[in-house]
Amino acid sequence: MELKTESCEACGPGAAGVTDSDVTEWMAQLPEWKIVEEEGMKKLRRVVRFPDFAAALAFTNQVGELAEQFNHHPALLTEWGKVTVSWWTHSIGGLHRNDFILAAKTDSLPD
Repeated sequence: MELKTESCEACGPGAAGVTDSDVTEWMAQLPEWKIVEEEGMKKLRRVVRFPDFAAALAFTNQVGELAEQFNHHPALLTEWGKVTVSWWTHSIGGLHRNDFILAAKTDSLPD
């Protein structure tokens, strides 16, 4: 199933993280994303490029609306010509299926 068509599930502390086989399968659908480790937590990260600050800001707002819709919030860094989006699940201190779903939905936003 395509990640971008799925819905997030509620999760909290103690929710299951992802397995190595999950990551391998799902990353195939997210070729622009990288897994980074920061402060001991794995995160999904992508830099999206734009022709100017206004376009980057518009995209940031679209990601914000997506985050509010699913009550799952990324780190967003908006700069002239680019936006860095990082998804991870704060409550489990790492990656959950929801992060991969929302990364795929981020890719579906117009840029």
